[in-house]
Amino acid sequence: MIDIHCHILPGIDDGARDIDVTIEMAKSATEEGITHIIATPHYKKREYENAKEKILQAVEMVKKELSQQNIPLIILPGQEPRIDGELLQDYTKGELLSLNNGGKYLFVEFPSGHVPRYAEQLLFDIQLNGLTPVIVHPERNSELIENPDLLYKFVKNGACTQITSSSVTGHFGKKIKKFSLQLVEYNLTHFLASDAHNLSNRPFRLREAYSVLVKEYGTAAEYYFKENAELLVEGKSVIKDTPERIKQKKLFGLFG
Repeated sequence: MIDIHCHILPGIDDGARDIDVTIEMAKSATEEGITHIIATPHYKKREYENAKEKILQAVEMVKKELSQQNIPLIILPGQEPRIDGELLQDYTKGELLSLNNGGKYLFVEFPSGHVPRYAEQLLFDIQLNGLTPVIVHPERNSELIENPDLLYKFVKNGACTQITSSSVTGHFGKKIKKFSLQLVEYNLTHFLASDAHNLSNRPFRLREAYSVLVKEYGTAAEYYFKENAELLVEGKSVIKDTPERIKQKKLFGLFG
């Protein structure tokens, strides 16, 4: 398995606090069947100043440590930038890191409570610059839960999205699990990732999440998300099924 969203780098955001936690996470990942992780520390101005070069150096350090400890896990560089109006300028200045440094896919994180009004234009501008924006954990955004047509518009216009394993397994609550499964059902998401921060309250749960998807939608769903993760790492075009608007099911089916 490939995990495209993980906070495994030590001491640079709210993920692994030190190299010992990083090693623990790496061992847990391999036990779960994960072979590759894209390390995606937060990039938020004034809070986490994790620019591109800092992340690349941290990835090299962790790779050496894992090699010395014979842990068979490949760490790749990435970043989780919080959306702001200067995001593209930061990319042009070399501060933002595309996933696996491939110049193809760029994570975009919304605030948890709303979607900025300029988001649609920014997602469009990112694509004009040859990048595919990947909206992370949209299932945990309260405005998108209440107004899923907004996410439909983003996806229809070319953005990708990534849902979180702990959302699919229900660890963020029933409402978020339900919305996550709707995103799968209506072709509004393209990647499944852990967004793991530690092993105590934000572990990987990828294997468990894939089991849920297989139970709900069959093995085709598992193949879809796993193949897309591979394609992303290789910098190739991912599989996109035609997105649909989420239909609110009629109460108890009383009206046929």
